[in-house]
Amino acid sequence: MQLLLLDGFNLLHDGVPVVVPRGLQRIIALVGLRPGATRAHLAGLLWPDTPEERAMSSLRTALWRLRQEGSCPVLTAGDTVRLDPQVRLDIDELVCAADRVRDDGDPRWATKIRGAGRHDLLPGWYDEWVLLERERLRQLRLHMLEEIARSHLRAGQHGDALQAALEAVRAEPLRETPHRLVVEIHLDEGNAYEALQAFYVYRDLLLRELQLEPSETMCALLSDLLAPISRPPGSRPSGMRPSPAQTGAYRNRPALPAVPGRP
Repeated sequence: MQLLLLDGFNLLHDGVPVVVPRGLQRIIALVGLRPGATRAHLAGLLWPDTPEERAMSSLRTALWRLRQEGSCPVLTAGDTVRLDPQVRLDIDELVCAADRVRDDGDPRWATKIRGAGRHDLLPGWYDEWVLLERERLRQLRLHMLEEIARSHLRAGQHGDALQAALEAVRAEPLRETPHRLVVEIHLDEGNAYEALQAFYVYRDLLLRELQLEPSETMCALLSDLLAPISRPPGSRPSGMRPSPAQTGAYRNRPALPAVPGRP
């Protein structure tokens, strides 16, 4: 059996969807997210505004209804409730992938899992326990993608590094670290214009959405690149003139935010 919670609830038995009432879906999903939880803990999360005795009674009824189903994925043992060990949970695959990225650091296989967890956990569900777990998994995937990008960058695999960084940008457009990685990748590859372009795309987005400037850390990435064209004309060292690409990148754009230690 498979329990899929990313991009919506789906329970599959030999690849065939199992019809589960919404109320029972919540119990199965919570048991998958809280392995080995006690009955009292489950009842408190599922019926938080209900007196404990009534919540426990509702849980007993729900578990009885589940056991009447032909494909019950839940097992009870004393006071604990857990998924049947034969049930594969898609969230476990995402967590294992993130652990492997963190522990291994070898980027050669990482491309295969770049799309893992692309969808949100149980979209349209607004229980507090769902919201907390959704954010945890979102952060887990973002850090995993950024580490994949760094691993590829360290190995000099700029194309794969850029794909992972852009996947992280797609997942959270306002997060600075993946945008910073995109700039670093372009600079490492020697593409000055694309580094500037990536910086200004993010800067324009941040100003428009949050009225904020990029951090000093991100601005500092470009300080050496922009030094020849950031000085007043009279102070420019002899023979140092901006290239057409640099000049074009700055035409009709707002000034670069001040970098600490530079005029």
